Amino acid sequence: MASADPPTTMALSRPERELCELIAGRETDLLEQLRAHVAVPTGHGHEPGLNVYRAMMAERLSALGAQVSEMDGEPRPGWLDVPGSALRSGPPPPTLVARREGTGPRVLIVGHLDTVHDPHGSFQELAASPDGRTVVGPGAVDMKGGIVIALTALETLAVAGVQPSWTVLLNSDEETGSFCSHTTLRDEARRHDLGIVLEPALPGGALALERSGSGQFMVEVFGRAAHAGRAFTDGISAVVKLAEVIRALDSLARPDRGVIVNVGPLQGGRVTNTVPDHAAGWGNVRYPDAASGEELARALDGLATAGETLPRVIVQRSWNRPAKPATDAVRRFADATRAVAEDLGRSLEYASTGGVCDGNILQDAGLPTLDTLGVCGGNLHREDEYVETESLVWRCQMLAVLLARIADGRIEA
Repeated sequence: MASADPPTTMALSRPERELCELIAGRETDLLEQLRAHVAVPTGHGHEPGLNVYRAMMAERLSALGAQVSEMDGEPRPGWLDVPGSALRSGPPPPTLVARREGTGPRVLIVGHLDTVHDPHGSFQELAASPDGRTVVGPGAVDMKGGIVIALTALETLAVAGVQPSWTVLLNSDEETGSFCSHTTLRDEARRHDLGIVLEPALPGGALALERSGSGQFMVEVFGRAAHAGRAFTDGISAVVKLAEVIRALDSLARPDRGVIVNVGPLQGGRVTNTVPDHAAGWGNVRYPDAASGEELARALDGLATAGETLPRVIVQRSWNRPAKPATDAVRRFADATRAVAEDLGRSLEYASTGGVCDGNILQDAGLPTLDTLGVCGGNLHREDEYVETESLVWRCQMLAVLLARIADGRIEA
């Protein structure tokens, strides 16, 4: 593993410097932890792997004196399942919640155990680049690296005798929308003062202050079947009607305003010589603010037809991750985090993104949240997903010092 370059400045207190030295001494351990985490397959809702990984996390958090519990998951709406897709709804997984009372504002630290990678595919292990500057592995940056640095930061704080008041929440369905853990996320958000989500940093290590909102939808169309040769005009094509609906959906997109309407996958008809009596399309929307989200919702709902007249159109949707604006409270929290980074000799830029995460849910529930405090890297959701190895140390140091300053009251909610 390539050693992290020393920071150019270090405007830290003596206890903070000692904290950072302890973390720097765990450089090799951080990489080995990441290797062990990545080796547990947790993609595509793989229940055996998720159970193993959840138990690993429960054991480490219990060792820190946390009260650990598993909150039952809620069923994911069945209409979200696309026939033939690998991402199918199974039993709703539980959410791990570990609580440790301490001093200062109550901090909710959120991560997800699941990844998008095939648990039975060839991409299974962590591998280092020849120069050691990066490591590649399934879920390494999104977000097992973030979980590794959070656990290490909490353990190092405990060794140093610093006890912030924290709760760690680890869900198992973030990559599929957090439908099973949605209520637990909101309930815990209301019990805390500040939120930290371990999503990877944006390019260059930047913090995401603003995120678009996101929603899922399904349009289902019912027509009337008929023999395509003998009785074509007796049929009512669900596919043709769905095509009309798709044109209407496409007209709603305003990419220049951050309003995205993406349609796909599609299904319709079973054989070519029968007028199709059923068709369906699934899609995703993104929107920059609450008003845009409400406008989209009205437009989609307006595509549904009333009564039983054919063709009949049914719209189902869930705007499950509302837009996350840069509120004054978020900016104060971000400025305090930037000050920590600068004291470590690092810069920390701010940015906006169209991506969404559990931070959207937490902040919508009233919790000021920073959600890119994980490690640095890139190529998320690809088979060359990587972590910048030096970021394991400095992002862990930043998180530990940030939590220490929250604990001693220098950072207020």
